[in-house]
Amino acid sequence: MTIRAVVVDDQALVRSGLRALLERAEDIEVAGEADDGASGVRLVRELRPDVVLMDIRMPGVDGLEATRRIVASPELRDVRVIVLTTFDDDELVLGAIRAGAAAFLLKDASPEDLRAAVRVVAAGDALLAPAVTRTVLARVAASTGVDADATARLDRITDREREVLAAVARGLSNDEIAGELFLSPATARTYVSRLLTKLDARDRAQLVVLAYEAGLVVPGGG
Repeated sequence: MTIRAVVVDDQALVRSGLRALLERAEDIEVAGEADDGASGVRLVRELRPDVVLMDIRMPGVDGLEATRRIVASPELRDVRVIVLTTFDDDELVLGAIRAGAAAFLLKDASPEDLRAAVRVVAAGDALLAPAVTRTVLARVAASTGVDADATARLDRITDREREVLAAVARGLSNDEIAGELFLSPATARTYVSRLLTKLDARDRAQLVVLAYEAGLVVPGGG
């Protein structure tokens, strides 16, 4: 099955470069491009792609607001957003994940990582590059401290579910969680699905954010 992608970036050179890199893969097709957030949202509504590569810094409607609009649309619930960023964008990255972005990708990522990111997100799997994700979230968590509302939300889950949530926040896949916690892969998937429901999270990305905000996983922790 071909993965259909839309690229949203205000720099034409970046858009053409991303298109060229993505379309070297037989299973990925760039269905369209947009040069700002507003036109990007319109294009996504028209084309209904599987994945959107969204620049976070754009004039007018930026990537954060565009991501929020896409995620808020019930008819676009199957569209997954990858935010393109640099390490200078830490707080914006956290905001994008809160808004519903499935993952983020550093702009200096390799072509192989770019294509892998699209495949991972299209499959609805875990965050891309968990080590990098933890670094960004840890920086923000260190500066903002523990959030009382996030901590209260964790009262909804069991001790075992907390263990699974901590593993998700560390970037472990379902199979890795199963191995670490001595569960079957099917049981690990069930736990993750249960956490999404109990914690009102859209996807694993938001579970990661919640774990950091609640202090379940701490900066520099394992």
